[in-house]
Amino acid sequence: MAINIGEIVPNFQAAATGDKTVNLSDYQGQKVLIYFYPKDNTPGCTQEGQAFRDNHQQFQQLNTVIFGVSRDSVKVHEGFKCKQAFPFDLLADQDEALCELFDVIKMKNMYGKQVRGIERSTFLIDEQGVLIKEWRKVQVKTHIAEVLTALDSLK
Repeated sequence: MAINIGEIVPNFQAAATGDKTVNLSDYQGQKVLIYFYPKDNTPGCTQEGQAFRDNHQQFQQLNTVIFGVSRDSVKVHEGFKCKQAFPFDLLADQDEALCELFDVIKMKNMYGKQVRGIERSTFLIDEQGVLIKEWRKVQVKTHIAEVLTALDSLK
């Protein structure tokens, strides 16, 4: 069952870059921003990741940890993270557990065919583990400004 705004996000574990296992509960006291994207090394996903990278310091100043999530393997994530110099970890969700929790797997049209894929979405979890904001069907060009404005308004 998917999580809704105002609900506590159940603790989860996910394999991450840097040979880590990320537990949501380890980040109590900090805001956690999780952005879901379709695939490593594709133009839109690269651009989105670069925008989070280029604004990373602002997120840190707002006590916010960033995680990128896709269904790619940790190995593929490592290459993507290294190539783009991302200062945050990428989580591998190959079993789609996180995708299901946040309800981001959707039927999409690709080259005239229906395929299951990740709908570009971002979620903000507060210091107590409550989902406080979500952005769905994200537009890469305007997204970072929207997220930073929302975080700024929480100060």
